[in-house]
Amino acid sequence: MILDKNKSIIASYLKGREFFGFRSFCYPCSLNYAFMSPTLILGIFLVYTVLLFTVTWFTSRKADSQSFFIGNRISPWFVVAYGMIGASLSGVTFMSVPGWVKDTQFSYMVVVLGYLFGYFVIALVLLPLYYRLKLTSIYSYLEQRFGFWSYKTGAGFFIISRTLGASLRMFLVINVLQVFVFNAWNIPFWVNAMIFIILIIIYTLKGGIRTIVWTDMLQTTFMLLAVILSIVYISNGLGVPITKLFSQITDSSISRMFITDWHHERHFLKQFFSGMFITITMTGLDQEMMQKNLSCKNIREAQKNMFTFSGILMFVNLLFLFLGAFLLLYARSKGVTVASSDELFPTIALNYLGPAAGIVFLIGLISAAFPSADGALTSLTTSVSIDFLGLDKQKVISDKAATHLRYGVHLSIAVIFFISILIFSTLNDRAVIDKLFTIAGYTYGPLLGLYSFGLFTRRGVNDKLTPFIALLSPLACFFLSKYSVQLFNGYKFGFELLLLNGFLTFMGLWAFSRREVR
Repeated sequence: MILDKNKSIIASYLKGREFFGFRSFCYPCSLNYAFMSPTLILGIFLVYTVLLFTVTWFTSRKADSQSFFIGNRISPWFVVAYGMIGASLSGVTFMSVPGWVKDTQFSYMVVVLGYLFGYFVIALVLLPLYYRLKLTSIYSYLEQRFGFWSYKTGAGFFIISRTLGASLRMFLVINVLQVFVFNAWNIPFWVNAMIFIILIIIYTLKGGIRTIVWTDMLQTTFMLLAVILSIVYISNGLGVPITKLFSQITDSSISRMFITDWHHERHFLKQFFSGMFITITMTGLDQEMMQKNLSCKNIREAQKNMFTFSGILMFVNLLFLFLGAFLLLYARSKGVTVASSDELFPTIALNYLGPAAGIVFLIGLISAAFPSADGALTSLTTSVSIDFLGLDKQKVISDKAATHLRYGVHLSIAVIFFISILIFSTLNDRAVIDKLFTIAGYTYGPLLGLYSFGLFTRRGVNDKLTPFIALLSPLACFFLSKYSVQLFNGYKFGFELLLLNGFLTFMGLWAFSRREVR
C-alpha cells in the first residue's frame, strides 16, 4: 500500500517529461521562478554540499574497510537514531505524505503505529540475531541457516529491489534541479545526473557508513527545519496563528485516524498490520537500514537506537500530517487546485508562499533525498563486496587490494545508478513506473518467507531449490493479483500481497524441507 502511494508521485511527474506539472500550473510558477533564479538555487545547493563535505572530511580520516561496512562499531546510538529519520523518509515521501491528508485524513498514523510494533520486533528478534552472529551483511545469516544458494538468493533480491527503488528516488531530485537550474543554462539532463552521482560517490567512497551516520544527522535536521518553516510560512500566508490552525485541525474531520468500516481499504486493522509488516520486511530485512544499526557498539545500544528512532519517527510523521492539514486549509482558503494530491505541497510552496518558502522546500526535498541515495550506494557496495565477492573472508589479498576492490564495486554500482536514472528520464509511461515499483515490492516477499522459515522452524531446506521457489512465489503473486477479480469474485489485492508472497515462499521451502537443521 505504501509502495502504491509512493510510486504515484514519480509516475505523475513523468507525463510530458515536465516536472511539477508545469504544463498545467499556469502563471504563478513563472512569477516565483523569476525570484528564485537558477544561480540562487545552485548557490544554496553548493553551500549545502560544502557542509556535507566538511562532515565527510572529519569522519573519513583514517577510515578502513571496517569503517566503511560497520563504522568500526563505534557509532553513537543517538546519532544513528536521529539520522535514520532522514534515511527512512525519501524525497518521494517528503512530497507525498502531506498530500495524502486530502484523501485519507490522519488515517496514515495508524500505519505509523504499526511501524512502532514492527520496530519492536526488529529490536527484540532480528537485531539480537544479527549481533549474536556478528554479521556485516545481514544476508550472511541465510548461508549459516540454509546454505550457499539461499544466501545468494536473499542478497540478490535485495540488490534488485534497492537498485530500482534508489534510482527512481534519485531521479526525482535530479529532475527538480534540472527544471529549476540546469534547463535555464541549457545543460543536458545527463550532465546534471552525473554531477549528482559524483557528489554521492565522493562523500561515501572512503568513510562509508561511518560518514553516513553523521551526514544523515545533518540532513535530517534540514529536512525537519523545512517542514517546520513551511508550517510557519503557511500560517503567515493565512494570517492566522499556528495555535489556532492546530485547533481548527483537531476539531475537524481532517484529523480522523480510525476507520471502522471493514470493507474500507483503510480499515484501522488493515492499516496497522500494513505498517507492522512493511517495517519488518523493508527495514529489518534490508541491508541499508540494518547496516546503520550494526555500526553501534553493541546490541544494547543498537536496541536503544531502534526504540528511540521509532518514537521520533512517530512524531515526525505526525508533523508531516499536520503540515498536510495546513496545506489543505491554505488551498481551500486561496482556491488552490491541483491535479493530484501529491502536487499539493510543491504547488503551494513554489507558487504561492514566496521565494523563501520555495527555497526552504527545495532544501528539504534535497535533504530528504540525499540520505536514501548515499545509504543505498553504501549498502549495495557492502552486499556485493561481502555477499558475492567475500571480502570479509578473503585472507589471500592485502587490505590495500581489498580496499581497491571495494572502490571498484562502489564505482560500478554508481555507474548502474547513473544508467538507470538516464533510462527513467526517457520514460513517460506511468504503467512502466508502476511495474518497476511493483517488481521492487515483490522482492521483499521471498525475504520475508526465507527469514520466517529460518527463525520459526528447525527444519533444513533443499538449498539448490531455494532460488526457484523464491522466483516462483512473486510470479504466482503477480498472476493472482492480475486475475484476482475473476478468480475471487471481485476481490482486489492490496498490501496483503506481500504477506501472500512470503507465505508461498515459506510453504515452498517447507515442501522440500527435512527435519534436521544445518
